Amino acid sequence: MHRLGLCCLVLLGLAPLAVAWRPWPPSSAGGAAAGIGVSNKFEGSSEFVKLQYHMGPVLAADITVHPIWYGRWPADQKRTIRAFIRSLSPSGSEGGGGGIPSPSVAAWWRTVRLYTDQTSANVSAVVKLGQEKSDARMSRGAKLSRLDIQSVVRDAVTARTRPLPVDSGGVYLVLTSPEVVVDNFCGQVCGFHYFTFPSVVGYTLPYAWVGNSAQRCPEVCAYPFAIPSYVAGRKPETPPNGDVGVDGMVSVIAHELAELASNPLANAWYAGEDPSFPTEIADLCEGIYGTGGGGAYTGQLLTDRRSGAPYNVNGVGGRKFLVQWVWNPILSYCSGPNALDQ
Repeated sequence: MHRLGLCCLVLLGLAPLAVAWRPWPPSSAGGAAAGIGVSNKFEGSSEFVKLQYHMGPVLAADITVHPIWYGRWPADQKRTIRAFIRSLSPSGSEGGGGGIPSPSVAAWWRTVRLYTDQTSANVSAVVKLGQEKSDARMSRGAKLSRLDIQSVVRDAVTARTRPLPVDSGGVYLVLTSPEVVVDNFCGQVCGFHYFTFPSVVGYTLPYAWVGNSAQRCPEVCAYPFAIPSYVAGRKPETPPNGDVGVDGMVSVIAHELAELASNPLANAWYAGEDPSFPTEIADLCEGIYGTGGGGAYTGQLLTDRRSGAPYNVNGVGGRKFLVQWVWNPILSYCSGPNALDQ
């Protein structure tokens, strides 16, 4: 979900642009958990969701994701996130499994691909890892406003040495390390997406921000690898790549990329009448990772035999990830490649 602010930069300073996902409120946790297993369609219903197309574009051209590493990022954390991005389209072509076991990240992306624009063009099957930029010195400081995130993108595409390319299929992914504070991070948002203002960056570019919550609020932004105190009797799950903050980020990154692809300019696919407060295809499925999911329950997951970690999709290099589902416009409920009724 993001808030529309085209020329009204005041809006940008007052409200979150997009909520990657927020945990259920304390009052609903017990009731939701009690309903586990009642129905394998617990994921949602078209009777309550009015997702609509508002005639804007989707990202139908090949998508190139350009990570911008803001803050100090160890090499192993970068490798995990790069692996996830590469897993979205491992062969770079339509069919793309790349020999990865089912259920795969690429199969998860096929649900996002169901969204089309007014020319009947689908979201692209090709998602590539592009060029990267690092700002370990945090040139904009360790505390960033929402507008500062756009300035970080501008710095990356206008850098004197090795600037990121400005291309038609480019998506710019600002990733902040644990020591970086972003407005409303943890309190209201885990990530957001929007598009840059030409007055700030010089171009209109789709971008997203996702923060590493490991030191601040893993129970908010890295669930179920950390558990809120109000969820009684629940132990944290083992992260599949051994890193609570980064494994939590992967699902938020997936959330934002799905929404960027289906609603890049805030005028394509979303529910609700007000484009300033849309509910997008990943918002509809926050916290749902498997059949029966909802409330305090992730849904039915797979388990890695070696580590005991839960996961729901396989990626390149033998990687495993836990990624939230997205809304399927054909089935009219949340869906993922690990669904038991496929």
